[in-house]
Amino acid sequence: MADVSENVITLRWADGQIVMIDQRILPMTVSYVSADSADSVARAITDMVIRGAPAIGCAAAYGIALEALRLQNESKEQFEQGMRVAFEVLAKSRPTAVNLFWALDRMQAALQSIDSTDQKKVAEYLLDQAHLILADDVRINQRLGAYGAALLKSGDRVMTHCNAGALATAGYGTALGVIRAAVSEGKNISVIVNETRPFLQGARLTAWEMVQENIPATLITDNMAGFMMQAGEVDAVVVGADRVSANGDVANKIGTYMIAVLAKRHNIPFYVACPISTIDLSLEKGSDIEIEERSADEVRGFRENHWAAEGVAIRNPSFDVTPAELVTGLITEKGVVSSDDLKRGALGQFVRG
Repeated sequence: MADVSENVITLRWADGQIVMIDQRILPMTVSYVSADSADSVARAITDMVIRGAPAIGCAAAYGIALEALRLQNESKEQFEQGMRVAFEVLAKSRPTAVNLFWALDRMQAALQSIDSTDQKKVAEYLLDQAHLILADDVRINQRLGAYGAALLKSGDRVMTHCNAGALATAGYGTALGVIRAAVSEGKNISVIVNETRPFLQGARLTAWEMVQENIPATLITDNMAGFMMQAGEVDAVVVGADRVSANGDVANKIGTYMIAVLAKRHNIPFYVACPISTIDLSLEKGSDIEIEERSADEVRGFRENHWAAEGVAIRNPSFDVTPAELVTGLITEKGVVSSDDLKRGALGQFVRG
């Protein structure tokens, strides 16, 4: 079985730049975009060249390292000012995915911790930290996948929404990491892929990953999910997350809340696969999470093809929030937080423990 997480590199360091697969044009074309500064990394994140909370965090870490390398021969004042701007530019690139801010905080701590006036050494240290964040992401997702695989049995038909696979991380994936791990254990797992309007991450990215790995997958439109559940064709739902609040509410790609409500109605377990870095204990509840509103052009059509009536008003919230009461369990690299754990407010203790 070919593993797309090994054959296709979401982002990598090469020749002094960060190289990212261009997810805007998959699956039609496999092409890569290079970035050599914080500004160019921020543009890649904003423009969806790279997407998925863990992958965004990794890219942002490299954005900071790239800026340090770019400024290493400048004066101390220019270096410090440039680094301040780099953190600000990257923090503004996308507001909902907490991994972005987690990675920037980690890089800020690294910058403050190194006791050196040699800017070249500082830049090299920051690059080493970015490499560690990338390696940690793969390791964490593999551990998370193993915990999640234990929740699935052979023969399960698993619905997923958006793309939480190798393309959304440094490799392997969160929700798709659970499926990969189950398949690697010899379980017969098939996947029901929601297309995920309006950017079609399910149809373009998740379906492509599954086809590359010969994991049986069926693509449906988002509004077919209820029918599939009612027909008894879904055994579990596993999705990723962009931010989880302290009470267990989950922000994920728009449409996730709808899927969770349907799963509850049909007594289907609804799991969220997320690394600890996605859990934001600073926010009490999901309504505190900032929801990104993206361009109307994404709803108006796809690329040059427009199907909406000219002049119609358009909304494009990119995420929604699923209340903790609809979540069967959070699958993390430290284990599974059950719905009962969430009800008794144990998430904070789990994260800190």
